[in-house]
Amino acid sequence: MSDILQLLPNIDTEPFEKVLERLEKANISSNDLMTLGPIDVARRADVSIDQVRELTATLITQLHAQLGFDALENAHEKEKEKDDSANSAKKDGAWSQISTLDDELDAALGGGFPAGQVCEVTGESAAGKTQLLLTLLLAVQLAPPHGLGKSALYLSTEAALSTTRLNQILTRHPYLSSLPDSEKPSLSRVQSTQLRDLESQDHVLRYQVPVQIARANVGLIIVDSVAANFRAEFDRVGANSSDALARRSLQLTQLGAHLRDLARSHNVAIVVANQVLDRFGPVASLFDATATPLSQNSVATQVSSANNNTAALPPPSQQPPLLLSTNDPLSLDHQQRFFTGWGDHRFMRDLKTPSLGLTWTNQLSARVVLLKQPILKPQDYLLGPGMDIVGWRRHLKVAFSAWSRDDNGTDGVEFEVCEEGIRSKKQDDNTGTSDEA
Repeated sequence: MSDILQLLPNIDTEPFEKVLERLEKANISSNDLMTLGPIDVARRADVSIDQVRELTATLITQLHAQLGFDALENAHEKEKEKDDSANSAKKDGAWSQISTLDDELDAALGGGFPAGQVCEVTGESAAGKTQLLLTLLLAVQLAPPHGLGKSALYLSTEAALSTTRLNQILTRHPYLSSLPDSEKPSLSRVQSTQLRDLESQDHVLRYQVPVQIARANVGLIIVDSVAANFRAEFDRVGANSSDALARRSLQLTQLGAHLRDLARSHNVAIVVANQVLDRFGPVASLFDATATPLSQNSVATQVSSANNNTAALPPPSQQPPLLLSTNDPLSLDHQQRFFTGWGDHRFMRDLKTPSLGLTWTNQLSARVVLLKQPILKPQDYLLGPGMDIVGWRRHLKVAFSAWSRDDNGTDGVEFEVCEEGIRSKKQDDNTGTSDEA
């Protein structure tokens, strides 16, 4: 028995009265009407082909309306108009960004962290990732050009938001403290929650965050850190199987797609912190006959020079070749120096790799790397530097970005962590870097 009348309860039956009667007698269902050719249906029901085509078009149109396809098409059209207006605004120079409140760091980042993009800040423990993110939580509340004039959302997968440190930055930063009370950022405009596991993380990001963006006028979303729940879920015994790795890659791709959609559709800046892993590999000189390994004396000389803020690195012509474990330009070891932030410096030997691999890297618009190098206690010049660490030198560099170019070399911009948050170090500043977390 035909189900056409059940699917089309609101159809005007007068134009199709005879056709529907013939289709009913021939037991032609709605599925047959849409999948079979109009010629076959016309032959089975003994009706005209034009009437079959007209009825089929009416059936498809009403089914689309019932399933909400019309609303979806309208949404797509509105989204396209929004994208076109956003692109035209970018072309006109209306490119909204969140400042780090430091001119040199902003210059290295191409102006700051832009709205509508997903950026990553990665580095070793105590490299200054959280300090940079806390500064952004306050800067986003400022009026353009320093911020977006909106509130912030802090999603933590590890430690809870440090409101004490956030208040210290607010009161000690020279620019923030100089603002009138009506323009100062407020801790009440920073919303925070903790993501205990991947299940709660997915639920919060998909269902609670969009509501909070509209309710609290959120302009910045920070996830600190994006790797913690994935490492807790997959870094277990038996988690390195092909099925587990495939499942993790799928979840990372879905997470990246959802974050990009949030950033684009709501015009918010999304900044995620990421952990790093030690990079292990074969000895370079065993694979590359042209490589020139550094001697112990030359290493000691370089470390000693690095501890001296006024010492300059040798010119490129006198620098040793970059050591790689393979001379194959298509290998991952050769290419990851272009997107990890480690391996492009000739004196960098403690190589790291951001967590979550190449799958996650492909989800990002930019990767900002915070490098940390120890300052060793000087000893007798014949023995080289000692083993006691007296401080740290920190650098901010852009590994890759869709909108900026790092013109500060492979070292990036040197900065320090202090009571006011983070600030770039001037070339004539010979003081040691603060070790405050």
